[in-house]
Amino acid sequence: MYTYIITDLQNSYFIITINRPDKMNALNILTMKEIGMAMDEALADTNVVGIIIIGAGEKAFVAGADIAEFAHFSVAQGKEMAAAGHAVYNKIEQSSKPVIAAVNGFALGGGCELAMACHIRVASEHAKFGQPEVNLGIIPGYGGTQRLVQLIGKGKALELLLTADIIKADEALALGLVNHVVPEEELLYKCYEILNKISAKGPLAIHHIIQCANAVYDETKDGFAMEINAFGEIMSSSDFKEGTSAFLEKRQANFRGE
Repeated sequence: MYTYIITDLQNSYFIITINRPDKMNALNILTMKEIGMAMDEALADTNVVGIIIIGAGEKAFVAGADIAEFAHFSVAQGKEMAAAGHAVYNKIEQSSKPVIAAVNGFALGGGCELAMACHIRVASEHAKFGQPEVNLGIIPGYGGTQRLVQLIGKGKALELLLTADIIKADEALALGLVNHVVPEEELLYKCYEILNKISAKGPLAIHHIIQCANAVYDETKDGFAMEINAFGEIMSSSDFKEGTSAFLEKRQANFRGE
């Protein structure tokens, strides 16, 4: 079904592997399209409760976009490429199911942007991050100028964007760019650990939290109003009734996402 990605379902967790190790998992147009298709597949599958995105091999998560593919693009083609990338990354960011980036190597350019679109980032100790687009005389095109500022603040983000500096995992952790840094052999286990905690919670609540948190940076939305509405609406759900009953009865809740 896919040419440049591999999908796998492991205990209700949908794993998307970017599979171009000979190209350091660089994102060409087809790979980007397939990531979007895989997200659609995961979101449509009721058995999936969480999603993990990782790169094939040990060297790279995604080392950027495939430069050879767009080196001679026109203005119109450049805009089309960036818009398509934004659409895929927005789909990840707005996913009703939690998405974790398992960063197992270089996450540069479009790869760093892919990681930032995910809800949570777990990095191996040898992972490296950067937005080196200015080295090519261009700018990030998949949301890097926006999400990097959101995650680490304007001052440091501008420094990284303007200098093209590449930072190691420990600095990314200190800046708040990643949530956890672990040895490579523990990378997926840490992702599973996080998803295990999340999957025990109310699915409807998780969906609303993601929406409300994303609204903080969306000028077209009033996040406070969204929170008020979501808080009220969820009280009519079976999940809320189950959660409160389980708490009062001192037992584990059995949420069904209803």
